[in-house]
Amino acid sequence: MTWKNAFSAQAKSCRDLGSSFTAELLDSFVTFGLPDGPIGARIAHWPGDISSNGASVPLRLAGALHGLVLEGRDTELAAFYPPHPLAEPAELHNAACAAISRHEAYIDHRLNDAPQTNEVARASALILAADALAAQTDLPIVLSELGVSAGLNLNFDRFRLVTPAGDFGPSDSPVVLTPDWRSPAPAPHGFTITERQGVDLSPRDPVAERIRLLSFIWPDQTARFHRIEAALDIAASHPPKVAKSDAVDWLAERLSEAHPGHLHLVYHTVAWQYFPAEVQTRGEAILAEAGARATTEAPLARVAMEADGQGPGAKLTLTLWPDGTTHDLGRFDFHGRWIDWSPPRF
Repeated sequence: MTWKNAFSAQAKSCRDLGSSFTAELLDSFVTFGLPDGPIGARIAHWPGDISSNGASVPLRLAGALHGLVLEGRDTELAAFYPPHPLAEPAELHNAACAAISRHEAYIDHRLNDAPQTNEVARASALILAADALAAQTDLPIVLSELGVSAGLNLNFDRFRLVTPAGDFGPSDSPVVLTPDWRSPAPAPHGFTITERQGVDLSPRDPVAERIRLLSFIWPDQTARFHRIEAALDIAASHPPKVAKSDAVDWLAERLSEAHPGHLHLVYHTVAWQYFPAEVQTRGEAILAEAGARATTEAPLARVAMEADGQGPGAKLTLTLWPDGTTHDLGRFDFHGRWIDWSPPRF
């Protein structure tokens, strides 16, 4: 895929997900070209897949530019960012290219890092799945998350999910999830998390790297920005335990641990799809082996929220061992804007 195609495709995704600002920013590079100089040359000659299926270079650049604004490094660029009105494409492009020229070393360094959005609104799916599992097993839950970034969603039991059938989670939580419901909502049962850990190849510190994490939130999505700010505040008070490791290597070790009298919930949200095919195959085998060891007193569950090429949004599935049955839990918006929930039929 050419860089122009990658930028155009990402702009369309941003527009579809409600960010006209980021869409216009990325489209402006397609229309008017990459900036002159080393940054433009690096992007134009990026090795491998630069699209959202690969290195996500368009979002690396968008995050770098937003970082300049959030860190107060470039007031001239900030004048073109929300809450200021959306500028004409040529003006926005000129402002972005000028900022890139002024801060080449910063942008070049930021291009090394893949986007990590820490989309806490996806926690709606995790809350519903955990609640359904608790209702079925009547057991406290141990969490293992794959591809956690800063680990914000390891705290999903500390978020509040608002539903037409009643709210899940603490009533005083600063993170309030209010998705649109495209299906009947289940009544809350309640669940308890007793232990939680996650893994990432490049974990991020929710305190030391707060601004960097926020820079990947699209600038005109104010509610989303404030929601992740609140989740970062929770993470500062309840630091997630995140290992820096290959996800499947870590999973094999994690699943070797016994948790009698607990349900062990392994989950991933828009992460598994980025693992290499051979890693996915090994991970499936490790989960199947652990599932074969599971009992009704110590069951194992896997919740997966991943793109399946069908749309809309992502597909949510739940596999529960010892019987190993997989349940279709419906579809969820990638940014948690809506839910089409299908309760498991245990």
